[in-house]
Amino acid sequence: MGKALPLNAGHFIARWQQSSAAERANYALFLSELCDYLDVPRPEPSKAEENANTYVIDKAVFFQNLDGSTTVNYIDLYRRSCFVLEAKQGSNPSLNSIPPPTSSRVPNRLKRGTAVRGTHGWDEAMLAARGQAERYAKALPVSEGWPPFLVVVDVGHSIELYADFSLTGKAYLPFPDPRTFRILHEQLEQAEIKERLRAVWLDPLSLDPSRETAKVTREVAGKLAVLARNLELHHPPKQVAEFLTRCIFTSFAEDVKLLPERGWLNLLESLRDDVGNFPPMAEALWQTMNEGGFSPILRAHILKFNGGLFESTKALPLTRDQLGLLIEAADSRWRDVEPAIFGTLLERALDPNERHALGAHYTPRAYVERLVIPTLVEPLREVWKAKSSKPSMRLAIPNSRSNTLALPWTRINYSVLNSTHVQPSSPISFSGSAICNGISARAVMLSRPSQSSATSTTLWKLTHSSPGRKGCRCWISKAMP
Repeated sequence: MGKALPLNAGHFIARWQQSSAAERANYALFLSELCDYLDVPRPEPSKAEENANTYVIDKAVFFQNLDGSTTVNYIDLYRRSCFVLEAKQGSNPSLNSIPPPTSSRVPNRLKRGTAVRGTHGWDEAMLAARGQAERYAKALPVSEGWPPFLVVVDVGHSIELYADFSLTGKAYLPFPDPRTFRILHEQLEQAEIKERLRAVWLDPLSLDPSRETAKVTREVAGKLAVLARNLELHHPPKQVAEFLTRCIFTSFAEDVKLLPERGWLNLLESLRDDVGNFPPMAEALWQTMNEGGFSPILRAHILKFNGGLFESTKALPLTRDQLGLLIEAADSRWRDVEPAIFGTLLERALDPNERHALGAHYTPRAYVERLVIPTLVEPLREVWKAKSSKPSMRLAIPNSRSNTLALPWTRINYSVLNSTHVQPSSPISFSGSAICNGISARAVMLSRPSQSSATSTTLWKLTHSSPGRKGCRCWISKAMP
């Protein structure tokens, strides 16, 4: 169909924000206009030859049944080597409160979406849509290959991304991470979000974090290699490796905000013309990192870093040029650096005989994944899929915007609920951890209030403290056996 003129962000968002009708009524038009907004080609017309349908709405996929018959389903939007997209249409809570027509002469033509947004039912519908997209990806002919992305859309409300850059179809995980994989409709006007979605359409493998990791790692490794060679002219390799490992870890800790932002980098830059004071100032910082507490060097309270890395705080003296190399390395994006750098330094820290005796050879990530994924990760994922397919309990969290916010409780010590026999008025409790929509809940206490014979559920009152919801009160509704 080619490309239409790009839509204005505000107009596109406002136009679709109130969509709440049935899924089939909206998804094709929405996806076409989404392509216009992203300034990517619209889907092509479908052709009679299914193999030629590489970028179409309603791509046919075929499922073989046990009786030998074939069932045909349709992918809402498919782009070869890019994605399988499954669209749903949720409805806003306000629509649910609209009363039906009072007159029998007025037909009720109100169209409702898949589920009410912000409810437990909507969460389950979106998870089911993700599973549906994965089944469609598995049903594609082998010649199509595995798409790197699964995309789940609630028309006019959200877009969820799942990626498997291994192209094996075995690990579609939230992208870029479990906190930000869901893009809300109003976020589409953000330049970063728009470019991310454009890449999903046009060059999905460019989003593979390992590509950026490899690039950043090569840059950092080059700088560290020059610095290491210079230092080894005057110091033993083991001493150099231990020193650089402390420098590297400090840079990483700063980049992931375990240390004050730019604290370490600013310290290094302030010493360009005062390199003689680098060793005592670095050693003072590392001593505080080993013990935790207030750091006069960074002028902030910092965490204790255990594990023994900073039990020795020796810092090697540097020349101005060597400090410059360390500054360049410290100014890199350390969260994107491949951990192999630490393994390389570990091997350098040991002489060949000691390394052989300890078996201390760094194993590259690819070798580890080749062993761990099929033997551990994939079986656990299958168990998780089987567990998550069962009806989940319902967690209601009071908040300021509505009476309750229903969320799926994806992991809890369910055996406590099933196996503990108490009188209705007796409390039970346990301590442990659980996960609710990716938020870890700790110090969990469970108690049982009075039971009403008029209801078909047993109510369990749950109190927990967790990041972002400290001390909130929650209730779980569990179906009676």
